[in-house]
Amino acid sequence: MMKGYLGEFEELVLLTIANLAEEAYGTTILEMIEQQANRKMSLGALHSTLTRLEEKGFLVSYLGEPTAKRGGRRKRYFEITQSAKEALNNMKSLRDELWQNSKINLSVG
Repeated sequence: MMKGYLGEFEELVLLTIANLAEEAYGTTILEMIEQQANRKMSLGALHSTLTRLEEKGFLVSYLGEPTAKRGGRRKRYFEITQSAKEALNNMKSLRDELWQNSKINLSVG
């Protein structure tokens, strides 16, 4: 798989992280995807995707401060990188071009 390629779910995860900004950690990412995309998924599946995106250089992560509410555990926060922004821009451009050149009638009804 080439570094610049984004799968549909990877694109959804990156856009969700971009929307959440400083609040992008596992649970909030999962909740927003489930809410916005009406798509159920496990935290494990999300973590696999986050790891893969970090390996591709599309994400960086850091640990927040420990909190009493979490029993002293720290949250892992995620941020998209410049490479992710470029890949998302390329995907949006491709989709925009395909929609614009589409010859099918997409109206419902």
